[in-house]
Parts: sequence; C-alpha cells; structure tokens
Amino acid sequence: MSAQLTGHHPDQAPEHAPEHAADNRQRPPLVVVITLLTALLTVLLIAFAWPAARSEPRDVPLAVVGPAPAVAQVEKGLEQAMPGGFELSAVPDRAAAVQKIEDREVYGAIVLDPQQPEVLTASAGGPAVAQIITQLATRLSPETPAKVTDVVPLPADDPRGAGLAAGALPLVLGGIIAAALLTQLVRSGAKRMVGAVTFAITGGLALAAVLQFWLGSFEGSYLSNSGVIALSIAAVSLTLLGLEWLLGRAGLALGAAMMMLLGNPLSGLTSAPEMLPSGWGALGQLLPPGAAGTALRSVSFFDGAGAAGPLVVLSCWLVAGLTLCGLGALRSQRVVHPRHEAKPVTV
Repeated sequence: MSAQLTGHHPDQAPEHAPEHAADNRQRPPLVVVITLLTALLTVLLIAFAWPAARSEPRDVPLAVVGPAPAVAQVEKGLEQAMPGGFELSAVPDRAAAVQKIEDREVYGAIVLDPQQPEVLTASAGGPAVAQIITQLATRLSPETPAKVTDVVPLPADDPRGAGLAAGALPLVLGGIIAAALLTQLVRSGAKRMVGAVTFAITGGLALAAVLQFWLGSFEGSYLSNSGVIALSIAAVSLTLLGLEWLLGRAGLALGAAMMMLLGNPLSGLTSAPEMLPSGWGALGQLLPPGAAGTALRSVSFFDGAGAAGPLVVLSCWLVAGLTLCGLGALRSQRVVHPRHEAKPVTV
C-alpha cells in the first residue's frame, strides 16, 4: 500500500539521487578551478599593473617658442634625454603657445627666452605630464633656472587630480552593476532600457555633485560634467544589456570584462593616453572610460576644447548599445515558446 501511495517501486532509488550524481559529474576537478582562478588573477594583475609599470612619455605634443637653431637644439636634447618622448611644434610667440595649450593641442610649451626661459604646463590636462615637463625646466638652462607657469591648473581643493583619476572605476562599475541588476530584476527588455537610461541620468548627477561640490575635483558647468558622466554610464550599461539580450550571461560577462580589464586601465585618467604603451593609449580612447575621462577634462577645465572626439566615441557606443538591444528584441520575437498545457487526469 505504501508503495502505491508514494508512486515509487520499493526497489527504485529516490528520484533526487540521480540528480545529485549528475551534479557531481558536472563539477570540474579542484585543480581545474584553481588553475582558472590563478589565470584570472594573473590577467587582472597584467591589466592593471602593466600600463602603470610601462608609463612614460611617448610622442607627447609640446610647443616651442624661439629661433630655429635654438628649437633644433632643444629637440636634440629632448631626444637624447627621452628618445621618442616628445613631439615638438614651433610657434611664433608665447601667446600662441598658451592658445595651443588651452585648445588641448599640446600639453605644454617651452619658451626659449635668453633672459628668462619659461616652461608652460597644464596640470588639468594631465598631472603626470605636467610634472615631467616641469622637470625639464632644470635641464634647459642650468645657469638660469626656467620659470614654470601652470596655464590651466587643477582646482585648489584637488591639486593632484586624485578625484578625477579615482572616478574611472565608478564610471565603469556603474554601467556594469546597472546592467547586471536590471537583467536579474526586470523581465521586460523595454523596461530594462528605460531603467538603464534613468539610472545613467541620476548617477551622472550624483557623481558630478560629489566630485564638483564636495571633493572640488571639477570646475566648469555642473550640468555639462553630469551629462558626460551620464552619457558614459548609459553607453556602458546599454551595451552590456544588448550583449546579454543576444548572447545571455556570456555576453554580459564578455562586455563587463572588456570594460573592466581594457577600458579602465587604458583610460589614461591617472596619467595621459600618451603615457601608456604604444597603441594601447589610442585603444583606450576608443572605449567609454577613456573617452569619458578625456571629455571630462575638456569640459571641466578647457571650456570644451578637445571634447568633440571623445563625445563622438561615447555617442557611438550608445548607438551600438541601442542597436544591440534592438537586435535582441527582434531575436526574442522570433523565438517560439511552446506552450505546455496540463493534460487532464482521469480519476
């Protein structure tokens, strides 16, 4: 009687036993798990430590004011001191050099005045580059120390630019976390997209408020700074949402790894794109974190000069994310979900 009530033959094993056996067979060996974790840790170290360890000037644009023989002598001296480190361009006078700095065409300038040589920097454009250019002042004329002028300085509340450099990680994590939570908590694809855009706006307003009004790391228009941050978060989150829509969790993981392991360390926010290994700095500027960092510097400190290119990059990522979401929606409509109707049980 008990066998009939339970629906199992007495000699049969419980139904959950084969499931546990299958789970045990599907789990990889411990040595495989340890190997994968070690590989992941190594990749993380390389991604974050390698650009910093190989940071040095590479074709950093500088302007030089002075007679042609003196300019040639300075160029030769810089090439001997730092081979391939600087790319010099001659300008007629100091005012032209200042204008090129403010337009973000060069990082600094050297004014070869026999009476008082001068080095012009822009710490807001890159503190690491400004420090290197300042060190050059002692080499120009050991007898007559060069005057150092910071044309576009960083704010007094954040003279090292630490706030902007540290802001790269929240920009990336904001987009990743938004995409991950929306895919888990919201079923509708359209609502996910609306949620991502809404979060990008609120997140941009919040981060810009902290960096500008509390930490004092930003200057310029608060709404402009907020807009750049919001555009960056939206570009990342919508791209990851689209990848997850098309490829599932693998797409989300792939996009998150690209933004975290490539976009963040190659952003150049802690130094400058020209300070990164050759080619990698240019690649970083084609990813949302690097484009957002350059756009933020331009909008906050240079009245928008040099922001057009980075904003175009962020807009392209935003359009790509919307396109991926659209393709995901079309794919979902084509998938036929069979309906399983419960069959009536004859008693």
